[in-house]
Amino acid sequence: MSFLDILANIAVGINVTIKVTLYGMLYAVPFAFVFGIAQHFTSGVFRLTVTTIIEFWRSSPVIVLIYGFYFSLPSLGIDLSAMTVGAMVLGLNIGGYGSQAVRAALQALDKGQIEAGYALGLRRLQILYLIELPQALAAMTPTFINQFIQLVKGTSLVSLVTLADMTFLAKALSQTHYAPAKIYTALLLVYFLICYPATIVGRMIERRVGRGREVAHEL
Repeated sequence: MSFLDILANIAVGINVTIKVTLYGMLYAVPFAFVFGIAQHFTSGVFRLTVTTIIEFWRSSPVIVLIYGFYFSLPSLGIDLSAMTVGAMVLGLNIGGYGSQAVRAALQALDKGQIEAGYALGLRRLQILYLIELPQALAAMTPTFINQFIQLVKGTSLVSLVTLADMTFLAKALSQTHYAPAKIYTALLLVYFLICYPATIVGRMIERRVGRGREVAHEL
């Protein structure tokens, strides 16, 4: 089996990889913003609760979560598809890390802007949406792109719950055509071709954000 044939066979599973990635982002982005903002604003018991939820998704092994949700929930009468479980677990894991980027970006802003917002008659939520978040988004973007790349790479784990993604197909090929070095090299190449462009975009955005901060500082 030629290297190009292996690439073609593995690429068949790219649609599953893309679906898991996109569905995972639907979990990751809202989780990151809701819990990052909540952690920034709250205190006491509520903040402890928010932090505990974040740390659960950040600190737990992804593979254990995937197995746990996929094989344990049916016994509770909750039957989720492998796609749903994979996207949810990967998305919330990435969202946990993203929430810290949101919190850190908000905390880094000059507190004088909040006072200026109050002076203009704005309410706290209006200050958040109109003043803080637009500035914080610039600082968050490079981190979110890096987390997106981590999510793409993490999709390889969904092969463990029978989803026919690229890793699943590579494993099947390796079992029928004993050429693991060639097959897994092809798999690595496909993941590299997906992730590397996103890495370049992330670096470009990071440089642009850095220049913007330098200009703002000079002003």
